[in-house]
Amino acid sequence: MNDLYHKLVDLYAGHELPEDLVALLEQAAQTDPSLAMDMSQARTLVDLLHTMPAPGFSEADHLRILFKMHTAASDLPENPFSPEQSETQPGTQYQLPMFG
Repeated sequence: MNDLYHKLVDLYAGHELPEDLVALLEQAAQTDPSLAMDMSQARTLVDLLHTMPAPGFSEADHLRILFKMHTAASDLPENPFSPEQSETQPGTQYQLPMFG
């Protein structure tokens, strides 16, 4: 199955295709068992995911994520383009002279 079929099956599973394309895709699935199985499984999965309740996101979750972001940011070097560091780490940007 090519990339176009994968995209069409994804749109079919999410009920995002117009009716004429749905009819054409279902007609193609009658002659292609693997396409029919992919369509059936994808639509069943999407429908199941839509029936499940959404996960909760509380203030504690928000604060936990912010704490992780602050912790990760504090581990970054203060000046990633310092001359000492660029000599030890090739691939950093060349430092331009500050005068003239």
